[in-house]
Amino acid sequence: MEEKAYRSSFHRMRDKTHEVIFEADTPLGKFFDVVLIALIVLSVGTVMLDSVESYSEKYGVLFYRLEWGFTIAFTIEYLLRLSCIARPSRYATSFFGVVDLLAILPTYISLFFPGSQYLLVIRLLRVLRVFRVLKIVQYVGEADLLMSAIEASRRKITIFLFAVFTIATIAGSLMYVIEGAASGFTSIPRSIYWSVVTLTTVGYGDISPTTPLGQGLATIIMLMGYGIIAVPTGIVTAEITRASERVHLAVRSCKSCGGEFHARDAKYCKHCGEKLT
Repeated sequence: MEEKAYRSSFHRMRDKTHEVIFEADTPLGKFFDVVLIALIVLSVGTVMLDSVESYSEKYGVLFYRLEWGFTIAFTIEYLLRLSCIARPSRYATSFFGVVDLLAILPTYISLFFPGSQYLLVIRLLRVLRVFRVLKIVQYVGEADLLMSAIEASRRKITIFLFAVFTIATIAGSLMYVIEGAASGFTSIPRSIYWSVVTLTTVGYGDISPTTPLGQGLATIIMLMGYGIIAVPTGIVTAEITRASERVHLAVRSCKSCGGEFHARDAKYCKHCGEKLT
């Protein structure tokens, strides 16, 4: 009897923890999200300031202590997330589960492997967690919608990129013949590099044509670049529009695996198949 009461109490506590951590429509859930956002922003700011040499020399010890404080806080949060769902492995291998782990792992690795401090830049992945906390993804279409749109436009974009590469190769080869080494076009690969830079309207200016014929070809490539830039944007936008007509999502979290963003009329989790409550 006592064991049954203990299990019932444990399940209630787990459900309450799940509600606070994974949901955002309760006072405690909102408070948790606000605190988490504050910690994420402060931790990312600490990483950035620590990369500035003058600040690092002056406040290095403070940054080190703050980083460990953030790491311990995020570790506790990560363990709580794993403990309040029925299938922790599902969450641990999900996108945000991996992000959570990568956000804390480098600090612990630096204890055992000297010289691994460069891995600490991975801590900036913490900023991705803001997307989950604020549920921003649902407002731009949700991850599934974006992935389905990209998947649907994959072949079109592949053909488009192949066509752009072909144009860049031809234009670069012509420029190599027209300008030659005297103008900096010392090889076909270097000329193709110039062609890509010009075609994408980046224009570093480290190489430029000097002959009238070369400048004329450069003008044509520049004008083509403006038209080319709009093509992939139009392809993906059209697919997102089609996908958004099929998908209507709500902020719902699965208590089994922690998966979020399910269809409003969904009865089962799209990640693990468990029944949604």
